[in-house]
Amino acid sequence: MINLLAIFVGGGLGSLCRFGISKLSLRLSDTNFPLGTFISNTLSCIFLAIAVIYFSGRVSGSTALKLFLITGFCGGFSTFSTFSIETFELLKQGSYLFAILNIFISVVVGVSLIFFILRNQA
Repeated sequence: MINLLAIFVGGGLGSLCRFGISKLSLRLSDTNFPLGTFISNTLSCIFLAIAVIYFSGRVSGSTALKLFLITGFCGGFSTFSTFSIETFELLKQGSYLFAILNIFISVVVGVSLIFFILRNQA
């Protein structure tokens, strides 16, 4: 039961952080580019990689903390569905360049962050 609660609370906190970043990014950017989702997904990749490093090789440790951070917080903080709908909306509006940039930059930055942070793990 504690594991489910950890995921629930982590997901809620991650979602609140994503919402805050999205609102803040609307004030900072006047383009169609979905900056808030990009920032949330990028930070989530960094948090996830750091959590993987932290928990790797630990035989003992809190399963609830791992679920709170990785499944809950990172799951709530990153959002592929929002990324997908924002990209669709850009395409629908005819903002093809922003749509392509959103796909390319988000995927390249996310995978690169995970790679560079975890490249020496194994």
